[in-house]
Amino acid sequence: MAPPITLTIAGSDCSSGAGIQADLKTFSHHRCHGLTALTCVVAETPEKVESIHPVPPTVLQEQVEILLNTYPVDAIKTGILYSKAHLVAIVEILSNSPTIPLVVDPVMVATSGSTLVNKNAIETYRERLLPLATLITPNMPEASVILDRPIETKDDLEPAAKELARLYNTSVLLKGGHLPGNDDRLDILWHEGKAHHFTAPKIDIACTHGTGCTLSAAITAHLAKGANMVDAVTTSVDWVHSAILNSFKWHSPSGNTIHCLNHLHSASSQG
Repeated sequence: MAPPITLTIAGSDCSSGAGIQADLKTFSHHRCHGLTALTCVVAETPEKVESIHPVPPTVLQEQVEILLNTYPVDAIKTGILYSKAHLVAIVEILSNSPTIPLVVDPVMVATSGSTLVNKNAIETYRERLLPLATLITPNMPEASVILDRPIETKDDLEPAAKELARLYNTSVLLKGGHLPGNDDRLDILWHEGKAHHFTAPKIDIACTHGTGCTLSAAITAHLAKGANMVDAVTTSVDWVHSAILNSFKWHSPSGNTIHCLNHLHSASSQG
């Protein structure tokens, strides 16, 4: 049988830890055929973002249109959408495909702390893209930007997830990886009026570059295969935790330690 088809609309990460490269590795592990529409080319590593080079919005639109006209796409995810023009280009197309599950990872701030979108893109996220989503997967800084208020503690997470779900009539997975201290990490899914808490021990590594991309791609793959939302998120959160726990580690020429999610370990251990 032919595998389910997943589409990622995202940026290219030359270090292959995030963006479309991470999405494709994730789709392949979950036995989906991954399609890609490139939004920008990012010169980055887990340590920093050097530069971002956007693809012209018309070229982005052409990529998505030809893919949706050619393939029976089962689920879509978005990653970095650099500007208002890129968001509008995508919204114009996705508005015509309301039955395809859409996972919006509102990529605004890199793990390194670098800002990844233009300021004029934020309102377009709020007004046009988030209302189309089946699920949105913000981290704490991104939720703070969307809601325009601080999301800083464990007690902030559930009310924020609930508010986002109400505002945009969607499910919300609010990721708590930025919580301070050494307590267990906490992610909260708000789905159909109920909160689901996911906890795991915090892993003490220098960098978790690409975890958000990888998690949203895994959820997209499970939705493409027909999983319900709670099962898709539960399985994906566990899988990403395993990939972090078994990260690759190298020493850069400058002597810094570089980590990369170990998709290979996850693939070999989970089939």
